Amino acid sequence: MGVSNHADKEPLWRHVVGDVLRRERLAQRRTLKDVAGAARISMPYLSELERGRKEASSEVLAAAAHALGLGLADLLALAQAGLTRPVRARSATGRVPVPVSDGSAVSAIAVRRPRPAGTARPSTPQVRLALAA
Repeated sequence: MGVSNHADKEPLWRHVVGDVLRRERLAQRRTLKDVAGAARISMPYLSELERGRKEASSEVLAAAAHALGLGLADLLALAQAGLTRPVRARSATGRVPVPVSDGSAVSAIAVRRPRPAGTARPSTPQVRLALAA
């Protein structure tokens, strides 16, 4: 009964970052050779990064991001968005109904709030609500 499904596991950071790098490169219709050259990293290494097989240093991630016209913060924000999962079950629209004081409900997306490095995991989930119109 304690067997966990592979789909329930958290995605690995290197896979999420690799997906972002590949998606951005392909969206720009650029080749591995072009981006690797601009980033001053080897083409095989960039390929390994995109496939999530290598963990990159912050310097390499910054170089790859800049080669794609992104800042490191942009790359990290796109990767963070790939890691964000709902805390509660979402409806088919991806929205969670949130009650408000007048008894009605607004639609919101519940996401995990990042916790500062080195802090203990709270016993209750903390969420940040992004209200949707």
